[in-house]
Amino acid sequence: MSDAGTALDVASWRRATFRLYEKVRRATDLEAAHDLWRRERDRLFLEHPASPLLPDDRERFTGLRVKPYDRAWRFECVIEDAAPASLDVPTGTDGVVPFERIGLVDVAGVGTLDVWRLRSYGGGLFVPVRDALSRVAGGTYGGGRYVLDTVKGADLGPGRSPGSVVIDFNFAYNPSCAYDPAWACPLAPPGNVVEVEIPVGERYGDGRAVLA
Repeated sequence: MSDAGTALDVASWRRATFRLYEKVRRATDLEAAHDLWRRERDRLFLEHPASPLLPDDRERFTGLRVKPYDRAWRFECVIEDAAPASLDVPTGTDGVVPFERIGLVDVAGVGTLDVWRLRSYGGGLFVPVRDALSRVAGGTYGGGRYVLDTVKGADLGPGRSPGSVVIDFNFAYNPSCAYDPAWACPLAPPGNVVEVEIPVGERYGDGRAVLA
């Protein structure tokens, strides 16, 4: 496929992601919103030309490993001050992606997570997390999962308090590099690693998805 064709496919994927999260933010039934998110992502992974699944995996794909919704893992967190820090992430497709730490959130029972902002064009908030299940077979992806990546549409919106964001681990998802090694994704830095198990969201399992 030409570079233009690939770029158009990625743009289509981004539009679909933005539409999906808009529906999630408008929803009043959290369980139904999460089920919609799961089903739509399954459809995109199976059918969309920009799916990160490798061709052989797509043929056997029956759905992502997503755990049932648990309201205990949804939080509204005020972004607190933190010392300035920067993070430059080399990627194979986007060059060096620069981030700056704009603060942190203190999640009850979980710990603190750094909140990053993309310093390049488009801005955007980025909150990854790597939990203790990343060291367990059948657990979570070893490089961490994404909770927020607003420049790409993964945006759960603000909390009810000024300066707060929704941190809902039920929507934690694997980056594309979990499915295709050709991708080079920003992984969770030390300030986004926690020592508790976060059992909800997308799991990693056998390395990819639920394969027949």
